[in-house]
Amino acid sequence: MEELIRLSPIDLVWALGLMAIALGLSAWQRLGLEVNLAIATGRTVVQLLVVGYFLAIVFAWQNPFAILAVVLVMGAIATIVARNRISKKIPRVLPLVGLSMAVSTVFILAYTNLLILQPASWYEPQYLIPLAGIVLGNAMDAAAIAGERFTTTINSSHLEIETRLSLGATPQQAVAAYRRDAIKAGLIPILNAMLVVGIVKLPGIITGQILSGADPLDAASYQILIMFMLAAADLITTSIVTAGLCRQLFTEADQLRRY
Repeated sequence: MEELIRLSPIDLVWALGLMAIALGLSAWQRLGLEVNLAIATGRTVVQLLVVGYFLAIVFAWQNPFAILAVVLVMGAIATIVARNRISKKIPRVLPLVGLSMAVSTVFILAYTNLLILQPASWYEPQYLIPLAGIVLGNAMDAAAIAGERFTTTINSSHLEIETRLSLGATPQQAVAAYRRDAIKAGLIPILNAMLVVGIVKLPGIITGQILSGADPLDAASYQILIMFMLAAADLITTSIVTAGLCRQLFTEADQLRRY
């Protein structure tokens, strides 16, 4: 396998030509996306270059506290994004989402590092940072989808829920079907991805490894591992989020709150 072809600053300038084409097409079709495309282009360049330089320093430093700080920052941002997509009105959603993502991420990373990869050190940034980023990103989306679906369904079905409560059902029993539907909704993206991976598209991990010169079978093996990690993490996260929301949506007297 040939070594990875490095991209020079000139190559990146040529890459900007692709966005120039997109901007031209937007203007030609009168889509009004020119400003959004320009902002997205600028943010992509700045954010990824900053992250690239920063991670290069962290990788060279090999300090476990710096590596954990990177993971914590990623987790904090993912938690805030997921909370904002679920609801800002329901109290204590932020710590609930943070707890669910922390539990799923720590468990999945510990399982993967200790039982499967077994790197020389548990904080090896080559494995810990990218895997944590992938798990957190997917857990964020799953939590947001499941949490938003659950709260929306509860708010639109309060008559049915209150009827079940009046007939003697507990809050958990009254919303059990809605909670299952919300968890299933949160898992739809990863399940769809697992059904078509390698057939319809090649995910970023396997593509990146192949581009870097890795053996295609090794790249496929890592992609299998990652898909399984994401499925487990998403299920753990959505289960905890919906269970926590169920507690938040009812009073101590088992009455449904309105938000």
